[in-house]
Amino acid sequence: MIIDMVVPVIILVYTISIILVFIRAVKGPTIGDQVLAIDTMTYAVVTLMIIVAIYLKEAILVVTAIPLALWIYALDIYIAKYLEKKSEIGG
Repeated sequence: MIIDMVVPVIILVYTISIILVFIRAVKGPTIGDQVLAIDTMTYAVVTLMIIVAIYLKEAILVVTAIPLALWIYALDIYIAKYLEKKSEIGG
């Protein structure tokens, strides 16, 4: 079946992209770049979890991926408000 050949390649590509984005998160020149890299990395992990869930036919991975995505979104809002407040105080 074609899914059995394509999904492992997709998983490999997502894994490599997560590693590259992790390097950007560690080496990011500014805090904004690091936050964006962490966001990208976590959303790629969520997507990877959903792809693996479809491949393995395991619904529990989707059930755990959705709260992870929502938690990251809430964390983005918190960090954005923190950075905005910090720039108002410093500026």
